[in-house]
Amino acid sequence: RDDVLQWARTVAHENGFVAVIMRSDTETGSRGRSSFVLIGCERSGTYKCRNKEFVRKDTGSRKCGCPFRLRGKPVRGGEGWMVKLICGIHNHELAKSLVGHPYAGRLTKEEKKIIADMTKSMVKPKNILLTLKEHNADSYTTIKQIYNARSAYRSSIRGADTEMQHLMKLLERHQYIHWHRLKDEVVVRDLFWCHPDAVKLCNACHLVFFIDSTYKTNRYRLPL
Repeated sequence: RDDVLQWARTVAHENGFVAVIMRSDTETGSRGRSSFVLIGCERSGTYKCRNKEFVRKDTGSRKCGCPFRLRGKPVRGGEGWMVKLICGIHNHELAKSLVGHPYAGRLTKEEKKIIADMTKSMVKPKNILLTLKEHNADSYTTIKQIYNARSAYRSSIRGADTEMQHLMKLLERHQYIHWHRLKDEVVVRDLFWCHPDAVKLCNACHLVFFIDSTYKTNRYRLPL
């Protein structure tokens, strides 16, 4: 079954569309159940709104009722699967390229793990994308999907906390020396933190003290 799906998806990508599972079942010995997989185009079917009272004129859905169908089932008395073409036409134009396609370019578990590890190592998104392309030359992933995966990974670490709340927890956890000032008791107006070892160096070498404070000058074009 997995080989059939892989073959169907590979051929679909070569022809400019994405193949998806529409229905499938596995034979368990119960009456009326048999192993099969029905494969169709991702644009098959129509958009269905769960809220019946909600009326939406422009759904933005990719579904357009494409009739393309393939059916695969195990060969009786033998090994392997047999694939039958039920309908081989599409009612839409085929894509010239699937780069950036939301389904074809989605990340695998292994790719998400690579992105998480490289994000922790402060690797730039463009270099992460190059690494994924080296692992899989046929990948349709784009830089936007890398940014989305990085954001999802960081959100999973923070949990329900905001970025500022997560930062304050990290400062407390790693025993950083920090100070902050609030505005209206809810908004952080100023924040300072320093590594404990940096404080020791400051106390030992206090005759010369240099601080690089040009961030706002470069970022926001403020005067020194």
